[in-house]
Order: sequence, then C-alpha cells, then structure tokens
Amino acid sequence: MESLTADEVRYIAKLANLYLTEDEVEMYRHQLTGILDHVQSLQEIDTEGVEPTGHATEVNTVLRDDEPGTPLERDQVLANAPSTSGEFIRVRTVLD
Repeated sequence: MESLTADEVRYIAKLANLYLTEDEVEMYRHQLTGILDHVQSLQEIDTEGVEPTGHATEVNTVLRDDEPGTPLERDQVLANAPSTSGEFIRVRTVLD
C-alpha cells in the first residue's frame, strides 16, 4: 500500500478533533501507514468456510444460574443498610 500523505493525516486528525504539530503529522503518517499495511495483509487471508465468532476462545460464565428464591424480610434488608429512615433505605441526594 502507498504511504499516507501528510494531508491525509491532517484530515484524519481533523475528523478526530486533534491538533497535530508537523512532527506529529510525520510520525503518525508512518504509524498509520504501517497499521493500514497490516490490515491489508489480514484481508488477504483466506477465510472461506470459517465461522464468524465474537471470541477467539470458548466463553464460559463463572456466575451461578439466576434462580428465584425466597426474598429477604424487610427487617433483614434494613439491618444490612448503611442508613435507614423508618421503613426505607436512606441514600445520598442525587438530584437537588
């Protein structure tokens, strides 16, 4: 792939609302060209017959199944709350 031009790097920076010095433009021109070359090489890989996946390995959850159970009594819940007001759990004010 051809190297990106300095103007192309400035355009990309403008899209990202970034201000780049001329030294940074040159540095990113080389880095972005390298990234695009790598992506180009990945596009050349034959993926015919490969199933799409969201993960490279099998995903296993370590959480228990969510099963309904008996709810706690109000007194038990209030006993564990850091602050209460009557029959309610008291929380910090979020909105004025």
